Amino acid sequence: MNKRKSVLLVFIVLAISAIFHLIDIYHFYSISPLYLRITRWIFMASLILYGFYKRTLTTWILISMIAGIEIGIDFPKFATELKVVSQVFLRLVKTIIAPILFSTLVVGIAGHSDLKQVGRMGWKSLVYFEMVTTVALFIGLIAINISQAGVGIHIPPGFHEELPAAVPHTWQDVVLHIFPENIVKAMYDGDVLPIVVFSVLFGIGLALVKEEKRKPMLQFSESLAETMFKFTNIIMYFAPFGVGAAIAVTVSNLGLDILYSLIKLLLTLYASLVVFIGIVLFLIAYFVKIPIKQFIRAVSEPVAIAFATTSSESALPIAMENMEKFGVPRKIVSFVLPTGYTFNLDGTTLYLSLASVFVAQAAGINLSFPTQVIMGFTLMLTSKGVAGVPRAALVILLGTVSSFGLPLWPVLAVLGIDVLMDMARTSVNVIGNTLASCVIAKWEGEFDQQKALAFVAD
Repeated sequence: MNKRKSVLLVFIVLAISAIFHLIDIYHFYSISPLYLRITRWIFMASLILYGFYKRTLTTWILISMIAGIEIGIDFPKFATELKVVSQVFLRLVKTIIAPILFSTLVVGIAGHSDLKQVGRMGWKSLVYFEMVTTVALFIGLIAINISQAGVGIHIPPGFHEELPAAVPHTWQDVVLHIFPENIVKAMYDGDVLPIVVFSVLFGIGLALVKEEKRKPMLQFSESLAETMFKFTNIIMYFAPFGVGAAIAVTVSNLGLDILYSLIKLLLTLYASLVVFIGIVLFLIAYFVKIPIKQFIRAVSEPVAIAFATTSSESALPIAMENMEKFGVPRKIVSFVLPTGYTFNLDGTTLYLSLASVFVAQAAGINLSFPTQVIMGFTLMLTSKGVAGVPRAALVILLGTVSSFGLPLWPVLAVLGIDVLMDMARTSVNVIGNTLASCVIAKWEGEFDQQKALAFVAD
């Protein structure tokens, strides 16, 4: 059997399994749950066979996601025990973040000694980020006003889950959070933006010292960067296990029945995100002449990881590596991607604008569109820096809803499907930031078009 035959086998088994399930669902004939389960696991076996022929990390990640769903449905008690596997993967990834950011930023700044370019990339990035996130904000508002997903919403019976504490943040808190009081503490907490600020200042300082003093530290940073990229490659071999476990835990805890009352909200979010990707991001890529097919290949791995783990931070190392292979210089990748994780949260901004109006609709409160816009911009500002924290957007939503005098009980309904929504918005955050690095590279005239056209996923 070859790869083509294995693909055909997957589709045949999937079709047979789907037919059996449809027959049972619509009561044409009663089929034993055991037989239905057997058809699903035969489908899983065919997928695994295809994975052995395909032999790519992305394929195995996608297969592990499907396997995780099946384990979560068929063996929920066992699936909850897999949480430790996903946590091990996330912990390993988090160990990469601080050293890889520090080393790549220092090399990018001090290695070229072009401080003017750093400042130029800074203002270009911020202008681009705020323009794109503002478009995402309005798409979310328009989508929820069209779908009216919150009208008539009901919290499923027996649904109880503790809400995360909503800590109010003033603009002074947001500004202070940018600057590290202790770089070791920032690295320990995994705060991306303070690490970026420290690394940029360190790189500028290193660029200003004499050559004999700069060279040893620069060589150390280059060696550290290369080592951390190799370290990332090693950890990524564990990604299918971590991703599959994360999906299994999610399905076992959330279940499938709870989704019915909130399916309209979920579809509204996914549809609006598809519109944002298909129109806004596609048009940006088209006009700046980014090779679309190769770009999709380059972002498929980090997006799959972000989708399963609901953390943009977990996808950062492989996203940085792939963008460099795609033709974006390391100095631009190491600056734009981490900065974008604070200022360019396209998916999170769209979700927050949509979810905040949903809360008002569920409570029967009619908000004028100008009020919705003000609330959306408030959410956009207060959400800066939450990309690396799973479900942190929910905390931002709670704080803003309270400040606008809306009731908190509808957030309980959102919490029921927040994991599934977080998967989508986090994936869009990663796509938006990887595209941003390409746009800034194009803007700087340093994008390697030939390298992008020749990109092949590992």
